[in-house]
Amino acid sequence: MKLPPRDTYETLYRDFRWETPAKFNIGRAVCDDWAEREPDRVCLEHFNPGGNHLRMNYGELRDRSAAFANALMALGVRPGDRVALLLPQSFETVIAHVAIYKLGAIALPLALLFGAEALEYRLTNSGTSAIVTNQFGLTRLRPIRNRLPELAHVISIDGSEQGVAGFAELVAAHPSLFEALDTGPDDPALMIFTSGTTGPPKGALHGHRVLPGHIPGMQFAHEGFPQVGDKLWTPSDWAWAGGLLNALLPSLMLGVPVVSSPAQKFDAHMAFRIMDEMGVRNAFIPPTALRLLKSVDNPRSLYDLKLRTIGSAGEALGRETYEWARSALGITVNEFFGQTECNFVLSSSAAFGVSRRGATGKPVPGHRVAIVDADGRQMPVGESGQIAIQRPDPVMFLGYWRNDEATEAKFAGDWLLTGDLGRQDADGYIAFIGRDDDIITSSGYRIGPSEIEDCLGGHPAVQLAAAIGKPDAVRTEIVKAYVVLVPGREPSDVLSAEIRDWVKTRLSMHEYPREIEFVDELPLTTSGKVIRRLLRERAIDEVSAS
Repeated sequence: MKLPPRDTYETLYRDFRWETPAKFNIGRAVCDDWAEREPDRVCLEHFNPGGNHLRMNYGELRDRSAAFANALMALGVRPGDRVALLLPQSFETVIAHVAIYKLGAIALPLALLFGAEALEYRLTNSGTSAIVTNQFGLTRLRPIRNRLPELAHVISIDGSEQGVAGFAELVAAHPSLFEALDTGPDDPALMIFTSGTTGPPKGALHGHRVLPGHIPGMQFAHEGFPQVGDKLWTPSDWAWAGGLLNALLPSLMLGVPVVSSPAQKFDAHMAFRIMDEMGVRNAFIPPTALRLLKSVDNPRSLYDLKLRTIGSAGEALGRETYEWARSALGITVNEFFGQTECNFVLSSSAAFGVSRRGATGKPVPGHRVAIVDADGRQMPVGESGQIAIQRPDPVMFLGYWRNDEATEAKFAGDWLLTGDLGRQDADGYIAFIGRDDDIITSSGYRIGPSEIEDCLGGHPAVQLAAAIGKPDAVRTEIVKAYVVLVPGREPSDVLSAEIRDWVKTRLSMHEYPREIEFVDELPLTTSGKVIRRLLRERAIDEVSAS
């Protein structure tokens, strides 16, 4: 599962072979295997803004997850049952994940940002029988619990109350010995709902093999991960595939401590403080968060950063952010690509000479990735098409939960169609253009929003930006940009014209935004992706009302 030592990307990709074992259990791999060898090895650290940071070792994680697995069994949870986790980054979240995998049940991570309607949809669709949450999550659950007949058990890490069992009490009441179920790599372990950027979310079901499938990508993007002293942190919610599979679980499997931090609106200074105080060496920071970090001038003079690697995914990183990180942080960000159904299949790795601004990267060893048309035919070099992954592949989902029709529609032959447009150059680099649904059609041109947003982000007054197509009677669509300004800058017609000219002179006459609307914030998924669909709907409403 680990990358073999090789000198070049070409030999590494050519020589790599998957060696997934016949039996594999995520809970055993991220906990018990280490606990047997090095029970005192630190696996988790928690940042406390007031100081007094916490630590947990593999032996403690083994004992507490075993006790919680026994508690779940006593409540009637059986292999194959869905257990939801509506929790922030915390030790309890990891304990619950490990217990669910050991038991052979299916973990269903959910974001605390979800409202009641979004939670009801996911809990109903998945047929969840138990949920682990906190006091905040309970406030979301109470209005809908009587509409969830299959949800038999609610457990809170903040203690028991009427109709709610206490997490700590359950752990204390059950023995700390539990033998993980002898699962196979294709046995279901994890269900993550798609982010819902373009329609109703679907539950992507993954087998236990999804974790070893992520190890080559982690080692490639984080340049020889793990190395002595490595320690990883991400601001991403562990309920997202990025936070869970691009950070938490692979790190634990490789014996690398993971830093958790309290849930909060992303704050650049707090992020730098976490990385400073906790001695973070490896970070997974999505592009949106990296752009927000740019608001801190000369961060290395303010914080004692020990960063060795930064990985980024979720949206296109862009040239501007790529260059900023090299200048301000002294690090080449290694961008990578995947989606909930099939994750971490493209990546950059500066250490292996695979790094080019404006390009996502090349196929990670072990994965076959190509640009194809809607029928699965590979496109010539330089032409755009869908980014696709060939099956079989260990990170590929087992299918959509109770939706065979949608599963079948996801494939063209043996190619999984991501719905993301890309282009491959003569050197093998693949650049992300945008989701097929996000492409703007203006005066006969097909325009990807990512390049426009990247250019907008380079303007000194712009903190975040999103570009969409607004219906237009003459041009079919015009480019409209929604812009969040940096603190201290105020919207004005003069600034709007300046930003338009900034794009016009740097990209082209047909790509600049003919309309700019200044907004306080952009609609984001829990993974930090801009929900352009909502912005398009807003623009359509504007046209209808005019």
